[in-house]
Amino acid sequence: GWLALGLIVAGMFVLMWFLLWIRSRERAGREALLSTALFRNRVSNLGLITQNIQWLVLMGISFVVSAFLQVVRGYNAIETGLILTAATVGLLLSSLAAERLAKRHAQRMLIQTGFGLTIAGIALFLAVVGVSKSVWAFLPGLFLIGLGIGVMLTPSVSVVQSSFPDERQGEISGLSRSVSNLGSSLGAAIAGTILVAQLRTPDRAYALAMIVLAAISLVGLVTAFFLPGTSTSTPTASPRTPSTPER
Repeated sequence: GWLALGLIVAGMFVLMWFLLWIRSRERAGREALLSTALFRNRVSNLGLITQNIQWLVLMGISFVVSAFLQVVRGYNAIETGLILTAATVGLLLSSLAAERLAKRHAQRMLIQTGFGLTIAGIALFLAVVGVSKSVWAFLPGLFLIGLGIGVMLTPSVSVVQSSFPDERQGEISGLSRSVSNLGSSLGAAIAGTILVAQLRTPDRAYALAMIVLAAISLVGLVTAFFLPGTSTSTPTASPRTPSTPER
């Protein structure tokens, strides 16, 4: 516990030093690795939060379900991968429809819908898997989770990148990818910590991890309500919306 706390404090000091170093370079008129001006856009900041939470939830669920299938249910790696294909199918279907959905619905609504579907998928997963030992019990919840995450991934990226003009697209794209990777790391770390802390009651540990991920998804849903209801594109910007989820 003390070691973990020490590492967290040390990490905070490193981040503070990095921020001060960047600001000193900007005040001196020198080029900074990451401009602090990128964080002055409220809409972009909200989009980055939803983007971070999406990847956190996606990787956290993948970690928890994979471990549960192999450790508790006894499936091998190939069987586990086949079961997780249900979530992949949901992701692919929603990604293929991303362009059509973006033309018909506001980005905020798509992000809200995505988080709602993801939370519903986690609830369905826990309810069905808790009462059935069948392999088919995993599929409906995983499919709904994949569908929800796929619906909101592209709109979140679009919200962030369309908040800046063309000359800032390189910087904001790099920041966007970094935030997504950070979310993936946090998802595995949070889920893994819960599982390790509850080793004596494995079934409860996996359920608790999924509940925590659902609660984090709820934070993302609430954050999405603060996004503007219309397109966030600026007059000088050319929105770049990827047709597939960004890693």
